[in-house]
Amino acid sequence: MTSLPTVQDRKIRVGLVGCGRISKNHFGSFEKHGADIELVAVCDIDPAILEAHSRTYGVPGFLRVQDMLEAVVLDLVVLCTPSGLHAEHTVLAARHKVSVVTEKPMATRWQDGLRMVRACDESGVRLFVVKQNRRNPTLQLLKRALTDRRFGRIHLVQLNVFWTRPQSYYDQGGGWRGTWEFDGGAFMNQASHYVDLLEWLIGPVEKIHAMTSTTRDIQAEDTGVLNVKWRSGALGSMSVTMLTYPKNLEGSITILGEHGTVRIGGVAVNEVQVWDFTDRRDYDNEVGKASYETISVYGFGHALYYHNIVNVMRGTERPQTDGREGLKSLELLIASYRSARDGNAVSLPLDR
Repeated sequence: MTSLPTVQDRKIRVGLVGCGRISKNHFGSFEKHGADIELVAVCDIDPAILEAHSRTYGVPGFLRVQDMLEAVVLDLVVLCTPSGLHAEHTVLAARHKVSVVTEKPMATRWQDGLRMVRACDESGVRLFVVKQNRRNPTLQLLKRALTDRRFGRIHLVQLNVFWTRPQSYYDQGGGWRGTWEFDGGAFMNQASHYVDLLEWLIGPVEKIHAMTSTTRDIQAEDTGVLNVKWRSGALGSMSVTMLTYPKNLEGSITILGEHGTVRIGGVAVNEVQVWDFTDRRDYDNEVGKASYETISVYGFGHALYYHNIVNVMRGTERPQTDGREGLKSLELLIASYRSARDGNAVSLPLDR
């Protein structure tokens, strides 16, 4: 594999693909990092949406990713496309020697995720998988407490994602939402960042047992439950639904340990509601300031995530979530779907 690229003495040239719902978080991040990032192209299959964004940002617009990659010199391509297209677009960018930033989940199929990592490795480019919730101040504090082993032995973990997505949400955007090929269901799409917390916070998972159901007029699930056993011996569960009435209610994680109990709740893990440990650390004083108000389940982590991307492209930091890190949550998602389909527990790791 060739050495990975860095960009020095100029701005990082970025092209964004998919100007839909999540793209505004990326456009906002480009502006906040304007000293280091330059948006130079946009791409979307809808001519009207493409024209609007091309005009707003003063950059050329393309209907095809291939055309953008051939016409514009890029350092990074940002994928805000349906999840089932991420693999195709990543492989295409890698062939053009362009590094990739992909939204979650990195793919809808396990083999596609592996193919993305392999393609970027072989072309000597970088693959970033967006996990912006990891940058939330509430979760940063929790991660620090876990790294410091303040809980002692962890006994039980509970995650809840009680949000709402009406049928009108699934019907917009050309009918790809809620499909197995392009989107997946509540676990893979809306709660993907919470599935990521299972491994990032608690550690390697030994096995998963899942059940799902579907009420909306979609292919994939809008409600599901997971039972989880970690290699450490900890047990846990996760409950997810997009059917909460009348609005998003809760996104939370509770950890019960030998020497500590923490619950981070709110609508999107934005409030430290319980923080009790037998010992005391200096950063406990930051707990009150870590909670924040939000009306968006996306949180405010995209700009913080791009801070790492910039530094990695400058050659001064290591990536926080590269392709291999992204595979960890994809593996949990695929294991969950296999379990729900077959009605049994699925052990990890999956076949590689």
